[in-house]
Amino acid sequence: MMKTALVLGLACSTLAAFGALADDQLKVAIGQRGVYENSISELGQDAGFFKKHGLVLDILYTQGSGETQQAVISGSVDIGIGVGTHGLMGAFAKGAPVRAIGATMTGAYEFWYVKADSPIKTFKDAAGKTVAFSTNGSSTNMMVNAMQKQFDVKVKPTATGSPTSTYTQVMSGQIDVGWSAPPLAYAPVLDGKTRILVPGKDITAFRDQTIRVIAANAGDLEKRRDVYARYLDAYRETITWMYSNPASLDAYAKWAEIPRDMAQKVRDEFLPKENLDPGRMSGLDAMMEDAVAFKMLPTPLTKEQVAALFQKPGTK
Repeated sequence: MMKTALVLGLACSTLAAFGALADDQLKVAIGQRGVYENSISELGQDAGFFKKHGLVLDILYTQGSGETQQAVISGSVDIGIGVGTHGLMGAFAKGAPVRAIGATMTGAYEFWYVKADSPIKTFKDAAGKTVAFSTNGSSTNMMVNAMQKQFDVKVKPTATGSPTSTYTQVMSGQIDVGWSAPPLAYAPVLDGKTRILVPGKDITAFRDQTIRVIAANAGDLEKRRDVYARYLDAYRETITWMYSNPASLDAYAKWAEIPRDMAQKVRDEFLPKENLDPGRMSGLDAMMEDAVAFKMLPTPLTKEQVAALFQKPGTK
């Protein structure tokens, strides 16, 4: 009997080990932990969607899309979530081994803010002042550039890292205008400690642009296209769950360490489901023009380059 039990135990262990080996692994870098847009991979993994598609994700968080992009380029991660489209175009043009396999955000929902008692009342009042963005080459970097153009004013764009570190710099007087994305640094707005200066939706150039993408390391994508296709399938299924199942709000609230009512406010008021659609790629021509204007891209990409950069490994 003991021998039979031992054999069965070894058989179960072997099957378990085989099951673990059967799952493909992907290293995923994500900017700004806490932001709803950036929760999809981790919440989807916890809910079993990636496991369903035979995937195990090794997830790490960065301070912004510029940092995330570098991790993809170096090959230290396979996928980068929320990489600024303008910056990715520029890196690709220089020969970096990167591809965009899907969108993470179309439109802008970030916000720029000041201390409640700041004399800066409009963006024009920020002339000559320090205005925050996350990291060089990020979508928030381009948004600050776009605001200077839209409001016809020159400011001092300043990389400040994450929304948390930016908030500290604003409140201590090191930075005049901070940036964030709800729910990060949003409670102080509701509490009257800070005041929104420019909501992302007011940046006209970004209203119908896919400003951030899912970036993949080109070398690994070429070797394992099916793995990336399965990742996108699980990603889509997770989004559907996040907008249809109330339990997803509890999961997001726990992950972001915020009250559930705040989680629902962030999702319902700032992030329409269609804006997270990974298959939606909008405004690429306009983004190329801006990338050239702000010297992130030497010349517009050719039709062939665009086809090479923006790929769809999945079938949907």
